[in-house]
Amino acid sequence: MSLFKARDWWSTVLGENEEFDQGCLCVADVDNSGSGQDKIIVGSYMGYLRIFSPHPVKPGDGMQPEDLLLEVQLQEPILQLEVGKFVSGTEGLHLAVLHCRKLCVYAVSGTLGNVEHGNQYQIKLMYEHSLQRTACNMTYGPFGGVKGQDLICIQSMDGMLMLFEQESYAFGRFLPGFLLPGPLTYSSRTDSFITVSSSQQVESYKYQVLAFATDADERQTEQQKLSSGKRLAVDWVLNIGEQALDIRIVSFNQTVSSVFVLGERNFFCLKDNGQIRFMKKLDYSPSCFIPYCSVKEGTINTLIGNHSKMLNVYQDVTLKWATQLPHIPVSVKVANLQDLKGVIVTLSDNGHLQCSYLGTDPSIFQAPKVESREINYEEYDAEMKELQKMIKKATSTQNILPKSEKHRDLTVTAEVSPNLDAESQATDSEVNAEAVPSVTVKVTIQSRVTALNPSLAVCVQAPLAVTCDQFVFNDFEPDSSETVVLSVFLKGNFSPSELEGSCMVLYYTPTGIPKVTQCDFRLPLRLVCFPSPPSKAANHKLTIDTNKPPVSFLTIFPDFVDPSEDDQANVLGFQFLTGSKTTLLASKTSQRYRIQSDQLEDLWLVTKELTLRLEGHFKKQNCKDFACTFSGSIPLQEYFELIDRHFELRLNAEKFQELLSERAVQLRAIERRLLTRFKDKTPAPLQHLDTLLEGTYREVIALADAAEENEANMFQAFTKLKSATHLVIMLISLWQKLSPDQVSVLEATFLPLAEDTQELGWEETVDAAVSYLLRTCLSKSSKEQALTLTSQLCMPKDTSRLKKNITIFCDRLAKGGRLSLSTDSATQQAAVLPGGCATIPESDLEERTAIPGSAATLPSRGQIAKQKSKP
Repeated sequence: MSLFKARDWWSTVLGENEEFDQGCLCVADVDNSGSGQDKIIVGSYMGYLRIFSPHPVKPGDGMQPEDLLLEVQLQEPILQLEVGKFVSGTEGLHLAVLHCRKLCVYAVSGTLGNVEHGNQYQIKLMYEHSLQRTACNMTYGPFGGVKGQDLICIQSMDGMLMLFEQESYAFGRFLPGFLLPGPLTYSSRTDSFITVSSSQQVESYKYQVLAFATDADERQTEQQKLSSGKRLAVDWVLNIGEQALDIRIVSFNQTVSSVFVLGERNFFCLKDNGQIRFMKKLDYSPSCFIPYCSVKEGTINTLIGNHSKMLNVYQDVTLKWATQLPHIPVSVKVANLQDLKGVIVTLSDNGHLQCSYLGTDPSIFQAPKVESREINYEEYDAEMKELQKMIKKATSTQNILPKSEKHRDLTVTAEVSPNLDAESQATDSEVNAEAVPSVTVKVTIQSRVTALNPSLAVCVQAPLAVTCDQFVFNDFEPDSSETVVLSVFLKGNFSPSELEGSCMVLYYTPTGIPKVTQCDFRLPLRLVCFPSPPSKAANHKLTIDTNKPPVSFLTIFPDFVDPSEDDQANVLGFQFLTGSKTTLLASKTSQRYRIQSDQLEDLWLVTKELTLRLEGHFKKQNCKDFACTFSGSIPLQEYFELIDRHFELRLNAEKFQELLSERAVQLRAIERRLLTRFKDKTPAPLQHLDTLLEGTYREVIALADAAEENEANMFQAFTKLKSATHLVIMLISLWQKLSPDQVSVLEATFLPLAEDTQELGWEETVDAAVSYLLRTCLSKSSKEQALTLTSQLCMPKDTSRLKKNITIFCDRLAKGGRLSLSTDSATQQAAVLPGGCATIPESDLEERTAIPGSAATLPSRGQIAKQKSKP
């Protein structure tokens, strides 16, 4: 915001729903009055031509009827207005009006009025030229050094310069390498035309070169003939690296002239030969500019308007003044009006025309005198203490946070149907199973107050998906509710790592404060697996110990066990939709349960479901001392294999990225060579470049497909890794009987909130977290506490360090270490002895439990010891 605003001297709004642009404003003594006062000529795209001569009684007045000298509607849109000596035989000023397909030159004259209405003005058409090509802009000047008259040059949309010697057409020339038209101006000192091409280069063409170059009308038929004329050559070129908005030539004497170019982000001042005199980098988006003379010798002042409604005044590159405008100017001029020199005339795109000057109003505000009185410090201290009590009471969390769920203004609840959908709602599922089930979730939102713009988002872990995850509602009235129903199903062809989902409602209070309410829900295990015959053998086995007698599967797994089959009371088989199987066995005499499967990650969902259902069963019986324990060995080796698999896919992703980058560089190089060959006027043989281009293109497509497939495999491997990580966390917590706070630290260590990406992957994040715990709460000496971790996380070369740290982490937990993030817990592990992770003997089922229909039995503790002693 500018400190000073532009002082409004005279202003008006032109027409209704009319559009204006850069060339629609011109300032000159168009009626040849000889008084030295300029008139303001404005043309619009609607075809209206208006001429003003402002005469405000006092600054800030609006337009009076006598200020409008002439208003006439022409037949075509007005692109640009210029005033010069365009009529032969006279040196009077005439008005040139450029239309899309026509150039008209008018004489503006006024006659003295005999009544109070004043003088009467009219325009007379002197001559016009019909254009064969659509015009873009024009410039004028004494081309070729002619004296006493101005010639006109029009640039067409297809790059042709059409030159008119007043009433007659002279010639036309095409600009070389033309793509889009740019601003055009004429330098009388060097007798050259200057423009900015679509290649973001300032180019200068001599008038003499244009005159003797090949005629544009013969370009198509005789461009190959040497006798058709000289080739149009550029005088000088300067690359400015951006498109230009406007070009102006400033020449205050015959010895020095400057070329000013206004770019999109920079402002350039060039010499006649194209060398940069100075440039200014702009920190705003300019809209128009005009250079004018300066009071200081050797400097030039420039007015630059921008899209922030600001008008900046520069003396060379120094900002001298900044003023605020009421509109965004698209054209700016400096005029002499009513003996007032230097009036700034600005025009907006919607027709706001204003004449203003720079200045300020004197401030009449005077600060009142301060009454001097003695300060009573005791009274101030008492008031300060009272205010501090009020602040402490207001910022207390007890008054901010809701005391319970029933006191919340808006609540959301999710109810999962106990049964699967009779007709599955799964769509676009990639699972190869015969039928993919779905389950209905009913979400209810209740509002006690007015809630504005509420929206509901339902999130589940991939590869699970919902039929609709976004809902937008109308504003909630007090004591209103809304219910939506959706279905969840398995979309990807692999098992999820979690069966939990969440519902989140975002809404705004009437005062505009955003609030969020959420709830969690758990999906049934039947959504991802179904009952199957138990398997006889498995590669991975886990044993969970409890302190209560075993419970029949008919009681805790009624949705997986057929009540008519009594032989399945202590053994149960689960088959996932992806094809893998997991078996659950319960001991008949001891208090143990065994989970076994061919894949380590498949043990997680069944193990979690078993513990949750056992806790729910004993909770219904008012048994508060139920607990699960694990006394076997942590399956670190199998867990490390999943880590290596995921890390291998990450390395493959980096390789694919490097190969794609190399092939892309090769493809662009071949394209440049081909483009050079095709643009050459004397084409050379391709030399199998087309074959090389096609082969490189096929390699890029194949690499992109392989990278996409690798990314899908990496996400699937990461999901399996998350399942195994959940399982390892659960086993460690049951093994060491960790408290809920310690379990939360363990989950935060191995399951970071950051998603797995190439820039920040799971391996380096977990390695940093485990290293921090080993250095703090699990440290064995003060020397380890003094170690500093690296501040940057980058992808490691391999996973050896991570696996070593996890092994040491488990070993120190086994020797009494406890997880804590407090500052005084770093010294409590000083007596821990060094060493690797010791083998923890597995406590298995002591009795032999047979699987129905097979001869397989569970091995006893002695058999396990014998198997471990074998090489």
